[in-house]
Amino acid sequence: MSLRISDLAPDFQADTTEGRISFHDWLGDSWCILFSHPKDFTPVCTTELGYLAKLKPEFDKRNCKVIGLSVDPVSDHERWLGDIAEATGYSVNYPIIGDSDLAVAKLYDMLPADAGATAQGRTAANNQTVRCVYIIGPDKLIKAMLVYPMSSGRNFDEVLRLLDSCQLTARHKVATPANWKRGEDVIIVPSVSDDEARERFPGGWTAVKPYIRVVPQPGA
Repeated sequence: MSLRISDLAPDFQADTTEGRISFHDWLGDSWCILFSHPKDFTPVCTTELGYLAKLKPEFDKRNCKVIGLSVDPVSDHERWLGDIAEATGYSVNYPIIGDSDLAVAKLYDMLPADAGATAQGRTAANNQTVRCVYIIGPDKLIKAMLVYPMSSGRNFDEVLRLLDSCQLTARHKVATPANWKRGEDVIIVPSVSDDEARERFPGGWTAVKPYIRVVPQPGA
């Protein structure tokens, strides 16, 4: 099953470090960051889980739940948590899905259907494609997807910035320009006519080009 932006995020049931969940029920009316890892006790992933624990209060402020996935059983995750806290200084404060049967990784097309049915005997190299980040909206649709190689640690500050953009553009008929950060100017989307734009943005806009109409961020 190949997934794309605007697809329904597949539902599933799974055991996690915080108990068993039904994914869509667990999401409720929140946004979500679902991020995956190829193996427990791997160095780059250890730094990522710790940093995301540090950053989690920022996601909480944005009504965004965080959940990890690693292709190992929950019992291994629980042993790994101590290493993460010791190595990074932050205790993991979000659930990690146990995917020892590879079911969720396959459901989200991170592993091929013929990858087998157990994590036993598999290495991080076998699972290298399980390095994805999904931003999922309250409507359960995928809003953004990022894929990283094992050698490159993920930039969760960028994930937070991307979430800000997704949430803003879901509420207002605007788009965010290159390198945009929360509070900076945005662009009126082309589908909004000038007449509609005058109603939505009574303060006016700066027309860099007829199709690039720049306005202050709504609500900033």
